[in-house]
Amino acid sequence: MFQRNKMRRFRRRPNGRNHMSRSTQPRMGTNQFVNGQSRNNFRPSMSVEKSFEKYSSLAKEAMSAGDKTLSENYLQHADHFMRMIEDKNRNRSLAKDNTANPPSEENKNLSDVNNTNDKEEIKNKD
Repeated sequence: MFQRNKMRRFRRRPNGRNHMSRSTQPRMGTNQFVNGQSRNNFRPSMSVEKSFEKYSSLAKEAMSAGDKTLSENYLQHADHFMRMIEDKNRNRSLAKDNTANPPSEENKNLSDVNNTNDKEEIKNKD
């Protein structure tokens, strides 16, 4: 009835296992696109500002739906992105100030004192 010795005349479908292919074309790696550029996994898909808006609106929606826990979770995400925005703005203003007037000895000493105070505050929070 069934003949097992006959050659199969159909192609096998891949089932996720890495069998060696007999084709002559080179196979693409998992992290490569058609144009040969690899994907940057560390670059966020949205800007920080858009992420802040997204999580703020999600928090409002969750609160209006009555889910306090989910709303708090979204608010924590929004707070994180707000801190990133503040850091970005602070760095931008410092860079702007440094290009306008280069730091003198007094400004360097003041920045060292501020960094020391910031480190002490972080240790006190922990």
